[in-house]
Amino acid sequence: MRNVRVSVERHLAPRPRPINSALRIPHSGGVAVRVDDFRALVDHLLKDVPPAYLDGVMAVEVSPKSLPHPVRGDVYTLGECIPLEWSGSGADLQSRIVLYHGSFTALARLGDFDWRDEAWETLTHELRHHLEWRANAAALEAYDWAAEENFKRHEGEPFDPAFYRSGERIDARIWKVDDDLFIEKDRRVRRAAGDEVVWHGTRYRVPVPAADPRAEMFLTLQGLAEPPPGEAVLVLPRRTSPLDLFRTSASPVRQTVVAEPLDG
Repeated sequence: MRNVRVSVERHLAPRPRPINSALRIPHSGGVAVRVDDFRALVDHLLKDVPPAYLDGVMAVEVSPKSLPHPVRGDVYTLGECIPLEWSGSGADLQSRIVLYHGSFTALARLGDFDWRDEAWETLTHELRHHLEWRANAAALEAYDWAAEENFKRHEGEPFDPAFYRSGERIDARIWKVDDDLFIEKDRRVRRAAGDEVVWHGTRYRVPVPAADPRAEMFLTLQGLAEPPPGEAVLVLPRRTSPLDLFRTSASPVRQTVVAEPLDG
């Protein structure tokens, strides 16, 4: 995953060679690029990638979506490497690379932004990430297990409530599994009107339903500006007690709630 803040220095990878100007890709920020033109740019850049880097990459896709950072309002994820299938040591891992056109567009509106260089750097960054996944079988196994447990959650089946911590860590107490983001908060800190979360630089109030304190709560948030491609889930871990040794824990609570912005 490549997160980019407008103010940080970029251009860490070799710059791509000039391409056909008919693709209409601007060098400066503030100019919109059509998603079809962006796909054509990515397809062209792929021709300059050594074949060894593409081994096991099943697809390089352009998504029209944006992927905002769950906390910082000036940061967007431009691309991701998503592991698909693997076995054994991980050397046979198959991955899918996704570049988010909506994130590129959002950053281009905010300042100086070179579409060609950013596309090349994002593409090569995610391909390196694919090679790193292949070399780390333990991380692959943990992520694979987390994805399976998240699938059970979506299907309404019993699941391990701590699964999301085996996903990809995005920020302090924030994890990503597939397209879903999990925001963990201390259940002991509670306001009378509910709880609060920060999403992409904006504070929201989240209504918290009454529930057994022995049960974890998974609250899917609706009403967020620039939501993630999947679900944004507020996780409230269960309250622990020495008596837990002598009683069974309650099943996790799963509910959809509407978050209300507090910052205007």
